[in-house]
Amino acid sequence: MTTHCDIAVVGGGMNGLTSALALAQAGYDVALVDRTDSAAMLSDSFDGRVSSIAYSSKLVLDGLGAWEAMAPHAQPILEIRVSDRDAPLFLHYDHADAGDHPLGWILENRFIRRALYAAVAATGRVTVVAPAEVAALTRSNDEVTLTMADGARLTSRLAIACDGKASPLRAMTGIGAWSHSYGQHGIVCTVRHEHDHRGIAHERFLPSGPFAILPLPGNISSLVWTEKDAIARRVLELDEDEFLEEIAWRFGDFLGELEVVGPTWSYPLGLNLAGRYTDPRLALVGDAAHTIHPIAGQGYNLGIRDVAVLAEVLADGRRLGLDPGDTSLLEAYARWRRTDTMALVTVTDSLNRLFSNAFSPVALARNLGLGAVNQVPPLKRFFMRHAMGLVGKLPRLMRGEGL
Repeated sequence: MTTHCDIAVVGGGMNGLTSALALAQAGYDVALVDRTDSAAMLSDSFDGRVSSIAYSSKLVLDGLGAWEAMAPHAQPILEIRVSDRDAPLFLHYDHADAGDHPLGWILENRFIRRALYAAVAATGRVTVVAPAEVAALTRSNDEVTLTMADGARLTSRLAIACDGKASPLRAMTGIGAWSHSYGQHGIVCTVRHEHDHRGIAHERFLPSGPFAILPLPGNISSLVWTEKDAIARRVLELDEDEFLEEIAWRFGDFLGELEVVGPTWSYPLGLNLAGRYTDPRLALVGDAAHTIHPIAGQGYNLGIRDVAVLAEVLADGRRLGLDPGDTSLLEAYARWRRTDTMALVTVTDSLNRLFSNAFSPVALARNLGLGAVNQVPPLKRFFMRHAMGLVGKLPRLMRGEGL
């Protein structure tokens, strides 16, 4: 059995759903292929994972018609406080200095998935093929064929790989990836606390790496705790009371008594960059193209920017009557994204290395730097706009405009 579409998106996670939605709204008939059954993607249970949504990413989701369903579950970030250990100097961002909107939002991934899935279904231009696993990929001059494990075939003009950092689709096309391990693990969990967080996100830099406290609706916060590999393994072996003690020691008592709620996640941290973003009739999006350190909470935002750029390039190509797999369109996407991604990779990698260094002169320089930025309004506003995703060449969706 062979089915046809304009564009096949492989991977039904948040990047895949966002890609399918944007490309459908750009006028293409899309097939969304995923190994997981749709019911599992829409599970109502909290799995512990959350995402930070930058202001520019919110504009994209709003422009695609998905934000309205997410908004009731989103916690606005009204302030961000960045500090280095117990140093008296710190960096403070306030949304009042950024305009009449929050700096960003924190949102459980399950609500993002459900809103995107509903918006995808409403387009009437996306066919979900799940559960299905791509076993082979072949390409000709004018189409790409995906053969599933059960023998079914899907042909399209273009394939989009949104299938994660180990991307099987990327491997099938021979695109290599450069990887670097940070020797760190990210420990993610959720805590309930006694006092109101007041919409303040905290980024604390400890000797082993950053410890982020991200506000969620109610007296609840998500923790993203970076720890050296050996220590992380020991921490995850602790019983509940001992684990809470370790959290409280790093968290502090400013929000009162703490309680861990929901599951705990752990994953190795590393930098992964695909050798190239495109290949004949193939484009990489999200983790298939890049994974970065979570130090700035920009992982999903970077994927959203990929989607916004690719959708704009292909929408413009469609108006010109071009094939979505046209080499010139894919090259335009790759050029645009390569520069922006490398800038963010450099920032996150440098920050992690800088703030994980316990050498006293380096620590002193860090603290003075934070304090200096905090006292120079133009520089502070620049970094604030960078955190909001408003720096650099922005695609139309990130400027609040349509495709």
